[in-house]
Amino acid sequence: MRRVITLSVADQLLCLRGLSPERLRFETEYGLERGTSTNSFFIPGPEATLIHPPGESFRNPFLEALKQHCPPDHPIAVVVGHVNPNRVGLLRRMAMVYPRLRLLASSAGAKLLQELWVPPPRQGEAAPAADLGPPPVPPLRVIRGEVRMHVGEPDDHWQLRLCPAPTPRWPGGLLAHEDRYGILFSGKFFGAHVCTEELEESHSGLHGEDRRFYYDCLMAPMAQQVDNVVDRLEECAIQAMAPGHGPMISQSWRSLFNDYRRWGEGQRRSPLSVALLFASAYGNTAAMASALGQGIAKAGVRVQSMNCEFSGADALRQAIHSSQALLIGSPTLGGHAPTPVMAALGTVLAEAERSTPVGVFGSYGWSGEAIDLLEKKLRDCGFPFAFPTLRVRFSPDAATLKRCEEIGTDLGRTLHRQQQQQQRRAAGGLKDSRNAPSLQALGRVLGSLCVLTARRGDLSGAMLASWVSQASFTPPGITVAVAKDRAVEQLLHSGNHFALNVLAAGREKSLMKHFLQPFAPGADRFAGLEVAESPHGQPLLQEALAWLEVQVSQRMECGDHWLIYGHVEHGDLLDEKGRTAVHQRRSGSYY
Repeated sequence: MRRVITLSVADQLLCLRGLSPERLRFETEYGLERGTSTNSFFIPGPEATLIHPPGESFRNPFLEALKQHCPPDHPIAVVVGHVNPNRVGLLRRMAMVYPRLRLLASSAGAKLLQELWVPPPRQGEAAPAADLGPPPVPPLRVIRGEVRMHVGEPDDHWQLRLCPAPTPRWPGGLLAHEDRYGILFSGKFFGAHVCTEELEESHSGLHGEDRRFYYDCLMAPMAQQVDNVVDRLEECAIQAMAPGHGPMISQSWRSLFNDYRRWGEGQRRSPLSVALLFASAYGNTAAMASALGQGIAKAGVRVQSMNCEFSGADALRQAIHSSQALLIGSPTLGGHAPTPVMAALGTVLAEAERSTPVGVFGSYGWSGEAIDLLEKKLRDCGFPFAFPTLRVRFSPDAATLKRCEEIGTDLGRTLHRQQQQQQRRAAGGLKDSRNAPSLQALGRVLGSLCVLTARRGDLSGAMLASWVSQASFTPPGITVAVAKDRAVEQLLHSGNHFALNVLAAGREKSLMKHFLQPFAPGADRFAGLEVAESPHGQPLLQEALAWLEVQVSQRMECGDHWLIYGHVEHGDLLDEKGRTAVHQRRSGSYY
C-alpha cells in the first residue's frame, strides 16, 4: 500500500515522502525489491515552492498530503527535476487542482513537458474533445543555465540555485541547491530504492549496497555524463544531500561522490567502447537502453550513451568513430521513427565502418515500423548484427530487461575476445604472463567444484563455481567469488537466497559440460536437468553430491569479482559414499 508521510527537514522545509514497500513498475533499478521511497520538498510562502514532485504512482496520497500544507487556491511553483510520462501525469492532475500553478524546467525538460502533456489515445480510441482533454500547460519558466531565486516567506527568504543537469536517460534533469543549510536536492542522482521512514541515514554506508546497485543499473551506462555532473556539484557548498529516492545523506555525502567516481573508473580506463544511441517517447526504449548499457558496463566496456533528441552532431560523430560497436534504439510513433533517430541513422550510415557490429532495439505500441526500418537500412548497407533485433511491445518486463542485460554482457565479452586475438596476432602468437611462476603457484589453490543456482521470482540463473570456501563456524557460512559479468550476479544481493550444488568426483563431467556451454541470453539454464527445490525455492541438481541453501549476508568488491558471504540455512548429503570434485588449474589467471 502506497502512502505519503511528512518529515521536517529544517525550519519551514518539509519532505513529503511517498512510501511503497513493494516493487514498482518494471524498471531495473527496483530489482532488489526492497520497496522504494520518493521525496518531494515543500517550502511555504506567498508563492509556495515544491521541489521534485513524485510520479502519478503516488498521485492520490501525495495530493492529499500537499493540500494539508498548501490549499488549492494558493499559488505554487514546482521545480520539475526530471520529466517522464509518470511525472507529467501527476503535473496534469496538479494543474486541475491548483489553478495558480506554474512550472520551472530546463530547456530539454520544457520541451518534453509540452510533448507529453496530452497523452496519446489508445488503439481504437478517438482523441478526446477539447473540453474533455487535459488542462492547458501551466505557465512555464525555462531554466537555460544556472539561476538563483528567492523562495519562502518575505522575512525568511531561502535562496535556491537551479542548475540543469542533463543525462541521456534524463535529458530534462534539473538540480536545486539551497544556500542556508547547504542542501542539494539531487533528484535522480545519489538515490537508493529502499522503503524507509527515517529522514536520513542513521550511519554512514547503511544503504551502500542499494546505492551501488542503483548506480550500476542507471548511472554506469552513462558514466561519462554522470562524472561531469558530479564535477560540477563539487563547486556547491554542500552540507547534506536530499535525493529523489531514499534517505537524506549528511555524514557521508563526500564519500558517495568519491564512490560515484570510483565506480565509473573501469569504464574510463577501458580502451573498448560501444555507442548506445536512442530516443524514447515514454521511457520504455530508454529502459531497454539502460539494461543493455548495464550489461555492457559489467563486461568492462565503456558505454557512450546518447539520447538522439538532445545530442549534437559532432558528439554523435565522435562516438561513432571511437566505438567498436553501435546500438540504436527507437520507439514507433505514428508508424515512424522520431526524426532525431532518423538523423542519427543517417550519420551512422555516412560515418561508420561497414565492419562495425550493430544492434537494433526498441519498444512500440501497436506496430513496430521504426524498428523494422532501422534493421533494414543497416542490413542493406552490410553491417554485421551483434544480436537479433530486440522488439518489445509496450513496457519491458523484468525478464526482458534481464535478457537485454545479458545481451549487453555477451557483446562486451565478444569485443574483449576480439581485442585479445588482435593483441596475440600483433605479438606474433607469443604467450602472455599466465605462465609466470606466481600465477602457476596461485593455480594450485583448489576449491570444491560446484554449481551455484539462484532463483528470484521469474528470474533464475546458474554458474559453475570453484572459488568456494567455508568461511565461518558460527553461524555456518561460506564464501563464493562471482565474476562481475556473470548474469547470475544480480540475483546475489543481501537477503537473497541461492543454492550451492557440490559435484561428485567421477561424475561431474555431464554437469560441467552443461553449465560450461554458452547460453543464449534469457535461455533456461536448467532445461533437460532433473531439478528439485530447496525450502526457499532455489534449484537443486539431483545429480549433485550435496547441496546447501545459503542466504547472502555481505558482498565485497574484489577487483573483477564480487566475494559473496552467506549463512547456510539448509542442506543435505545426497551420496554418503561420494567424494567432492575439485578443479585443478595450471594458472591462477583463469578458471
